Amino acid sequence: MNKQDNHKSDDELILSFRQTGDNRWLGLLLERHTLLLLGIAMKYLKDKHAAEDAVQQVFIKTITAFPKEPIQNFKGWLYILMRNHCFGVLRSPERFITDDGLEYVPSPENNSPEDWKLREQQWEHMHTALQLLNPEQQTCIRMFYMEERSYKEIMERTNFSFEQVKSYVQNGKRNLKILMQKMEQSRS
Repeated sequence: MNKQDNHKSDDELILSFRQTGDNRWLGLLLERHTLLLLGIAMKYLKDKHAAEDAVQQVFIKTITAFPKEPIQNFKGWLYILMRNHCFGVLRSPERFITDDGLEYVPSPENNSPEDWKLREQQWEHMHTALQLLNPEQQTCIRMFYMEERSYKEIMERTNFSFEQVKSYVQNGKRNLKILMQKMEQSRS
């Protein structure tokens, strides 16, 4: 990537991502719209910490579940994704965990090639770490954070009890964080 990539349109960045599968293109695209997402989250959630968490969760969802079908208006699609995420948080306050379990998600503040390389490695580490969780934790983490399902929905789909879902989400989040930290340390 070079400085000219910052001047590509949203559609060009999406095309580059689809052609290469390189998450850096999505990272550049999401960075471009971070302030929009934060503004939307603040509008609905009225709390800076909750809004920042919502932006991180929408970033994760976008990167891990980017739609296969064409997106006509990425900015509008992203707006709706964030709005729906905020509605989910507001409807189900028991779903919102205030622990900073997703602090390993990189911040989009820097644009240097080294920063992009670091972010790409962090996303790869997150994907790898998720695969290392036991199947129950992996299922619950994916459903809770990436599909934005409530504990009740997870219970209905998996036949786990409330206590099991709560345990798998909390322990899975903790284990994911530990695995990410280990991967970061081994990289250093």
